[in-house]
Amino acid sequence: MSEPAVAAEISRRFDHALVDEYQDTNRLQAEILLVLRPDGSGLTVVGDDAQSIYSFRAAAVRNILHFPGSVSPPAAVIALERNYRSTQPILAAANAVIAGGERFAKTLYSTKESAELPYLVSAEDEAVQASYVADHVLEYRETGIALKRQAVLFRAAHHSDLLEIELGRRNIPFVKYGGLKFLEASHVKDVLAILRWAENPRDAVAGLRAIQLHPGIGPATARNVIDRLSHEGFAATALARFRPPAAAFAAWPGFCRMIKHLRDVGTPWTGQIDQAREWYQPQLERLYDYAAARAGDLDQLEQIAAGYVTRERFLTELTLDPPDASGAEAGRPQLDEDYLILSTIHSAKGQEWDAVFVLNLVDGCIPSDMASGRPEQIDEERRLLYVAMTRAREHLHLLQPLRFYFTHQHRHDRGHVMAPRSRFLPDEVLGLFTRRTAAPNCAADAMPLRPTVPVDISARLRAMWN
Repeated sequence: MSEPAVAAEISRRFDHALVDEYQDTNRLQAEILLVLRPDGSGLTVVGDDAQSIYSFRAAAVRNILHFPGSVSPPAAVIALERNYRSTQPILAAANAVIAGGERFAKTLYSTKESAELPYLVSAEDEAVQASYVADHVLEYRETGIALKRQAVLFRAAHHSDLLEIELGRRNIPFVKYGGLKFLEASHVKDVLAILRWAENPRDAVAGLRAIQLHPGIGPATARNVIDRLSHEGFAATALARFRPPAAAFAAWPGFCRMIKHLRDVGTPWTGQIDQAREWYQPQLERLYDYAAARAGDLDQLEQIAAGYVTRERFLTELTLDPPDASGAEAGRPQLDEDYLILSTIHSAKGQEWDAVFVLNLVDGCIPSDMASGRPEQIDEERRLLYVAMTRAREHLHLLQPLRFYFTHQHRHDRGHVMAPRSRFLPDEVLGLFTRRTAAPNCAADAMPLRPTVPVDISARLRAMWN
């Protein structure tokens, strides 16, 4: 198209050029289009600048914002403001959120009236947030809204980690789009395999995975180790007598010490994941790309583990699949015809659900702290929240955890930071929401039960024989 003669020949072949989703075009595509129709004759583009959220794919929102003046004479702008999806209260809140950015002036409206305002929910922390979502997902299901007509949206894939654990604990099936399920990520399964083998030395599946984390050890060698251990009663000391391949010499002694320590009944549960990670970190860096990002998942695993009294309870409630059964990729669940949708906001564009929950409405998550360096990045983060809110047909819940626990701290510490509400929800728009506080009703499940009156079990058992 940069050759005038060729461009003119191509242009003569078409009477009209019609473009959909113009807000997602990149600069090169816009240049080709404007050379094709420099005077704008027969040219129509359709798009929503408020839904331009793919700059990481080179989409340029200014293509649509500057389109009217990019042709001569200037293009006419027709605003399509009627929304057929959401109720009017949801649209009123979404209009208020998007009003702060650079955009075409338009106000969405709906003929679907409702007395229910969207909810802005304060939660003590991410665990309470997860419990709130699970509670209300089940409540909506009881009122006739199937799980597949509900969705939980989040800015980044790891924001759903605690929720996935809570859903698993309650046997709520779900499918996740825009990232691996937390428990199906290979590096998470590696650490859990170490803990599972320490908990049950006869767990051959976990043992095979843990042993194969060493360089130079494959399935055949790992099976040989398991067979030799079985002949010695799976004693932890027998592991150290095995002579590994040369490539595994450096890591093997530390692995043996770690397994022996984790199997010691006197070793407290607190800090065991940290001990496993200390040995595993070099293997993580050797086996996987983006080791620093994956280490963040293991930080999250430590935080989740802190809510359980024992290693046995922690591993039991995670209800893991065998590591070699599901690989490292998330897929659709096959055990239930109905399942909850978990999705990043980017993966949710174009979708709609009756009930939508949006996680982590705090600065640093929405907007992401990785996308707040320039005004145009902030504008796109605002549009991202707008897209999330307008996925809801009837019910919308925005959740704000009030604090987040540090991921890098001493194993006995419980330090946290307070999280400010997202800058996209200033005080001026709060009147468009129903304010709620999520009850911290999930913490008790993780606490040991202590009887208020001492019971002499031995005496009762002896009395049974009298």
